[in-house]
Amino acid sequence: MSDSDGAIEEEYADLGATTTEAMEIAETSMDIVRQFVPDETLADRVRQKSVHSMGDIEFQHLLEFTGRDEIGNDEDAPIRAGARAVLESADIVTDITMAKAGVTSRGHDCERRKAIGHGSELAKETEMTRTAASVLELDKRGVYDGAIAVVGNAPTAAFALADCIENGTRPAAIVATPVGFVKASESRERIREVSTEYGVPAITNVGRRGGSGLAAALTNELIHVASDVRAGDLELDLAAETRVAQNEAGDADR
Repeated sequence: MSDSDGAIEEEYADLGATTTEAMEIAETSMDIVRQFVPDETLADRVRQKSVHSMGDIEFQHLLEFTGRDEIGNDEDAPIRAGARAVLESADIVTDITMAKAGVTSRGHDCERRKAIGHGSELAKETEMTRTAASVLELDKRGVYDGAIAVVGNAPTAAFALADCIENGTRPAAIVATPVGFVKASESRERIREVSTEYGVPAITNVGRRGGSGLAAALTNELIHVASDVRAGDLELDLAAETRVAQNEAGDADR
């Protein structure tokens, strides 16, 4: 395998690409996406991944970036915060098994955990959903503080996570894309509200669409950004506006 083949394998492993043909398909697909989605900021990278995951060019316009990090509250803040958390080997905590299964095991030393399966007694006592009870139970154990919190399926998990944040929990970053027709959109709006109020960096989407596959794909992009930083190919300590200006300057030089 050549060096270029190895680079392709590393970049597209989370897409399920392991054979040469599969890697070529994945590479071609992302090249097509970049024809329609800007490639200037870290947020653009996440938009590209959302388009690839959903198979819809217009989905790039449905992503929202809220919260802040030590640099500021620009749209790159959640990606910077999430990538730093990956570099620090923070836990990645998903709501359900499907989202956890979609998060790549390569390129990081983070422990991948799922909330579902915890809090069964609380669910029985209160008749709340298992996912909401699971989030509350893990929060009692301090699991979400400093972690990357991923909600890909259950709106009630997103509502529970938002309540935890109001009560003082501080995830390093949130990826919340619960899907459905019942309170899914409202749950993501709730995440955006607490993200903005308390400064917790979050990536969400608007509308009814979403899902575990999308949540995993966006989380994988945080891992890819961290890998690029580790390799010396990317600096995190830049605001989005600075990154765009540098890219424009580079384009002018070419």
